[in-house]
Amino acid sequence: MKTGRVIGNIWATRKEDRLAGLKLLVIQPINLLDDGPIEHPIVAADIIGAGVGETVIYVGGSSARGAAGGPDIPVDATVVGIVDDAEIDKSLI
Repeated sequence: MKTGRVIGNIWATRKEDRLAGLKLLVIQPINLLDDGPIEHPIVAADIIGAGVGETVIYVGGSSARGAAGGPDIPVDATVVGIVDDAEIDKSLI
């Protein structure tokens, strides 16, 4: 699992039939230690109703496809949780 911040939505009127009904979000992967961005933004399927500005937990690969509805769903990332808070003891790093 990874963390990111929702920075936008994507709407596609024409898309692969197996994506029908899936909300698509733009996620900026972040480092939880300093909330800074890492990597480039990605598109993720949203199965829990996250919104812009929220910090989320997302999964990739086969876990993303399984969470989105099955192994044949063509997604690379799926949002599976909304972060309420995080406590990290930086002295242990």
